[in-house]
This record gives sequence, C-alpha cells and structure tokens, in this order.
Amino acid sequence: MPNSYVINHHHVDGPQAVFDATAAEYVEFAGTEISAQTEAPLDIALITAFAGYVSVGPPGRVADVGCGPGRAAAFLASRGLDVVGFDVSPAMVAAARVAHPNIVFDEGQLDALPVGNGLLAGVTCWYSIIYTPPEHLGRGFRELRRALTNGGHLLLAFQAGDGDAFHRADAFATGLPLTNYRHCVADVCALVVEAGFEVHATATRAPEFAHETSPQSFVLARRV
Repeated sequence: MPNSYVINHHHVDGPQAVFDATAAEYVEFAGTEISAQTEAPLDIALITAFAGYVSVGPPGRVADVGCGPGRAAAFLASRGLDVVGFDVSPAMVAAARVAHPNIVFDEGQLDALPVGNGLLAGVTCWYSIIYTPPEHLGRGFRELRRALTNGGHLLLAFQAGDGDAFHRADAFATGLPLTNYRHCVADVCALVVEAGFEVHATATRAPEFAHETSPQSFVLARRV
C-alpha cells in the first residue's frame, strides 16, 4: 500500500491537527469499538446491513475512510470482511493500529485515497464527512466511486442539518480551530447520485445521546 500520502486541501488541516492532539482523549470517550455506548440500535442495524450487502456483493476489501481509532473497521472485520482503515490523523492511525493489530491502517483522505481503481468492494465513512465542507463532498464521492468496484457499496453516517457550519476556535481545549458541518440529506443524496451511485436507502433518527445535538442520518448506496 502506498506510503506517500500528502494532505492536499486546506480544510483537512484543522481536523488533522485537532485529532492528532486529542487522539488519546477521543479513544477514552468513544472507545475503539462500535458499541451501545455511542451508537443507537438503528446505527448498529445499518452498519450490520452494510456488512451484509458487501458480503454478498462483488469480492474485495472494504475501506473505513476517516477511521479514527478503527471503530467501524473493527466492527466490519468481526463480520468476516477484509478491512483497511484510512485517516488524515497520524495519531489516530497509530491508535487504531494499537487497538486492532490484525487490521491494516494507513494515512488517507476522502478525496485522495491510496487505493487503485476499482479495488474496493465497500466503503464506509462513519461520521467522517462531517469535517468536509459541502462544496468538497462531490469530489470526495467521485473519489470513492473511483476506488470502488462496479456494484460496490457505500455507507455514509453524518450529523444532519441544512449544510450549516459550526466553527470552534478552541476545539476540545486544544487552542486549535475546527469546523464541522451538518449536511442536508437531500443534498448528500444528490451528490452521491451525481458521482455515479444509486441510493438504496436513507434513514434519519432523532438525537439519543447527550453528545448529540442534531439528527443523525445515514445513506446506503451502490456504485453503478
């Protein structure tokens, strides 16, 4: 797998710096596994369904893009899938490698994946597109399509809204700025279709945890 990954967009600098600085705290808060402490039953049902679709679809590896400490990657691997995780934060990649030594993790970015054309059977972005501005989503989805094989599956999970941006000048007491976005579900679906996918299912649930301040949405799609 290529190791010459280079950050190439300004909007990635903020998340990279913040999560490099807070990887240990993030692991303490969210853990290194998908669990009922941070995911609602609907969330777990949808990522389980995604694993099921990938299992009966075209063969190949599955990528957890924006993997953090490997939570979704570990869940998918436990379902028998061959998984790789990518993240812009070297500290998060290091944490994922420690937590899940049997899974491959590397640095990688939504719109610049170190993967050849058509090699992936599935991709999940489990709450990673919340740091991508709406105007950059289309480029990212086109990159995911490039990396996916025909008929490969995509699962997106994100905080829902009207595309509004929430800027913090001092994210998580790091002294560093961070902006996250609550994406409009209809807009996400339109961009996914425009990138060359067909949307199979969408779901939105109300906030259920203390740390959730907006609806949580999911999009399941297939490369065509």
